[in-house]
Amino acid sequence: MIVGVPAETKTLERRVAITPAGVVELCSAGHEVIVEAGAGRGSGITDELFSAAGARLGSVDDVYQQATLLLHVKEPQQRDLERLRPHHVVFTYLHLAAYPAVAEALLASGATALAYETVQLPDGHLPLLAPMSRIAGRMAMQAAAHYLEAPQGGKGILTGGIPGVARAKVTVLGAGVSGWHAIDVAVGMGAAVTVLDISLPKLEAVEQMWGGRVETIHSSRHGIAEAVRSSDAVIGAVLVAGDRAPVLVDEAMVASMEPGSVLVDISIDQGGCFATSRETSHTDPVYVEHGVLHYAVGNIPGAVPRTSTFALTNATMRYVVALAAGLRPALARYPELAGGVNVAAGRLTNAAVAHGLGQAAVPLAEALPA
Repeated sequence: MIVGVPAETKTLERRVAITPAGVVELCSAGHEVIVEAGAGRGSGITDELFSAAGARLGSVDDVYQQATLLLHVKEPQQRDLERLRPHHVVFTYLHLAAYPAVAEALLASGATALAYETVQLPDGHLPLLAPMSRIAGRMAMQAAAHYLEAPQGGKGILTGGIPGVARAKVTVLGAGVSGWHAIDVAVGMGAAVTVLDISLPKLEAVEQMWGGRVETIHSSRHGIAEAVRSSDAVIGAVLVAGDRAPVLVDEAMVASMEPGSVLVDISIDQGGCFATSRETSHTDPVYVEHGVLHYAVGNIPGAVPRTSTFALTNATMRYVVALAAGLRPALARYPELAGGVNVAAGRLTNAAVAHGLGQAAVPLAEALPA
């Protein structure tokens, strides 16, 4: 099979969907790889490195016209969507519940699209979302600390404080992968950290990891309102795989915060968990509502593309090599890929994604093209 790797065109998205090591793996398995010229530049991977690994270089049209399996990082943009055809298989982060226009275009194209974020193991683990969640969680706390600085419009608080002066109060909503890593960095910075989650086992794990350095609260509307009101920074890290993120912080809660406080919405690529959230970009990352700074960048890991690109390829390559041998054999070898199929032959096949879009799903076996 010919595997195509287009350049990413989402605003300041510098990641690329494969590394030279990934190219070598595919070529060693007997496949061809065509990479859009310049696709790796933002991640520090030159065209020469891709060529040396065995890839061919071409234009965006070359990639779409010659390849069957297409590897992206973020949801296809307009230039990609208009080039998709029914024979294409797209493997990328889709987050369709947050991007209904992309869903409609994929359905209209007739292509098959698998989302990294809905590939789910029997124990509930999301192996292809996890590496980017780790990065997003760590960066979320870095962003919170940065925007608490007065020159950025924040309250002028040093996250860890100093002896005799209070440290910043940071609340993390959700103790999943991204929340866990936000907690880790917040504790490392010396913040006073509170985490809320509906899962008692997750809160117990937090307690075992950080002990009395982190306050754990079972999530409830009242608990969230109290924590948000008293926080200097709140990090939203909630996830329902494939579906829209639940809105946990309403507008009144946001308005209750002190001016110069910071909200960081990691969940924005699934619609956001703050009522006042709207997606921003790395070129214009924050805005102010009710005196509170909102950081809601939809591709947070794109700011560290070299780290993110290599972490992503490490996670995806076994699935990529399997998909290059054919969709049905890949599904047989890795049953978790079935949950990754969001769209097939003009139909939605993932129930959670369909729910987030307000539509109905059809069984995958019924939708897959013969």
